[in-house]
Amino acid sequence: MGTLAHTSRPVNIDNDGCLRQTGDMALDLLPLAPTTDSACCTPLTRAAITEQAAAQLSQTMKALADPARLRLLSLIASHDGSEACVCDLTEPVGLSQPTVSHHLKVLVDAGLLRREKRGVWAYFALVPGALEGVTHQLGTHLTAGAAA
Repeated sequence: MGTLAHTSRPVNIDNDGCLRQTGDMALDLLPLAPTTDSACCTPLTRAAITEQAAAQLSQTMKALADPARLRLLSLIASHDGSEACVCDLTEPVGLSQPTVSHHLKVLVDAGLLRREKRGVWAYFALVPGALEGVTHQLGTHLTAGAAA
């Protein structure tokens, strides 16, 4: 006999007696549909993202998943020629120059910005097509019914 704990008092369940009383009960089971394919799941309709592409995309998305970095990308994109000096980026985001430089390095490492040294200043520009590549990957691999 099993015991079922209840918040107010224990309840005893007679499993054997229960089985004896329901032993004559008819069991209506759903019929099994015959399958011609050995697969139990729906088939793939397009190629899934590769492990390497997923790792690369996740690194890029980690770089984008910071409000200061998104703001920096927006500020750079808003400048003439989509290029800006680091000296023009610290004040608008309200962060120290070393913090802004760190965020810019993360964006460069993610392939979203390129860096060019001019004298004592560093200039940053959007990598053409980088953001479009991210949206393409997302649309291709993470949208239902999208074509590969």
